[in-house]
Amino acid sequence: MARGTADVERVERLILRVAEGDRTAFAALYNATAAKLYGVALRILQDKAAADDALQDIFVKVWRGAERYAPGGASPMSWLIAIARNHAIDRLRQRQAAGMAPLDGAGLEVAEPRPGPEAQAMAAGERARLAACLDELPAERAAAVRAAYLEGDTYEALADRHGVPLNTMRTWLRRSLLKLRECLSR
Repeated sequence: MARGTADVERVERLILRVAEGDRTAFAALYNATAAKLYGVALRILQDKAAADDALQDIFVKVWRGAERYAPGGASPMSWLIAIARNHAIDRLRQRQAAGMAPLDGAGLEVAEPRPGPEAQAMAAGERARLAACLDELPAERAAAVRAAYLEGDTYEALADRHGVPLNTMRTWLRRSLLKLRECLSR
């Protein structure tokens, strides 16, 4: 079994155990996924302290909502990343609605040590696989996926930018994610 498949299955098992209230599984899930989810929050919020706070809330949502995870549907990391992304965007909108100044990225220094050579090599391989799969999508769809899931743009902003109705943008993104999942599973 490939390491990536084993990792996916491990995360899925942990989520299912968290749904049963297993605190040990929750700690293991946190250790296995916190860095990735923190990165998602940091990329959207552009502030280390805000991302730290968001990460706590994200894992509270995971604890409370683990029973809603459907095995065999979205990959477990996709499910977790969606929770992190949506929470970070909600926080960003709350900040904007409160009239607070946009974050300037001054708190982006991350105290975590850089990953070791093995982790860097694996991440580079995964990035290359994802980039190759994104290249299989039409250019405007790949750009929309990158903007939505890597930069935190809202569906509404993307629909306006691409000059399509909101539901069309949602369909583009949903179908593009399905094609990416298919490509990444090859």
